[in-house]
Amino acid sequence: MSNYREIVTKAVLGKGKKVFNHSHFIDVNKTPSNVLGCWVINHNFQGLKEGEKVTVSGSYDINIWYSYDNDTKTDVVKETFNYKETVNIREKEGVDYQGASIIVRSLKDPTCKEVNIEGNKINYVVEEELGIELIGDTKVKILVDENMDDWEEIVDESKAMEEIDKEVSENYLEDTNIEK
Repeated sequence: MSNYREIVTKAVLGKGKKVFNHSHFIDVNKTPSNVLGCWVINHNFQGLKEGEKVTVSGSYDINIWYSYDNDTKTDVVKETFNYKETVNIREKEGVDYQGASIIVRSLKDPTCKEVNIEGNKINYVVEEELGIELIGDTKVKILVDENMDDWEEIVDESKAMEEIDKEVSENYLEDTNIEK
């Protein structure tokens, strides 16, 4: 007869990932000639469940290195960007999401995808990918085999070697009837 047990444990109740694109511009004092580099650093974020949606709030710093004055001088402009995104999580039927906690992970760090110069403004697009997991209590049914003996026999190897040595005859070839 099979015997089942129910275990209450924390598990991933739902998860998903989403790519976000944020488009911005920075005003600069000097008219840029070229953009020499764009870095996104200090990315911080957190998630909050609000009904059937998850709100992700975060921020990052953007540093844009550009040349001006016909590529004879350079400067770096810095800006902190705050964002708030709402994500729908598909909830499965029969799953209780009450009290579920949220884990947000960066699957792809924010990177500068596109940069354009328009007069004294530098337009840029930052792309990032976040993974969101809902963690909560759930029940798992498992089959229990009560007849299983999970104890393993411990063999003393030194005694086993002594037994083998006793059984081995050094005169094996002489003891056998081999015709010459």
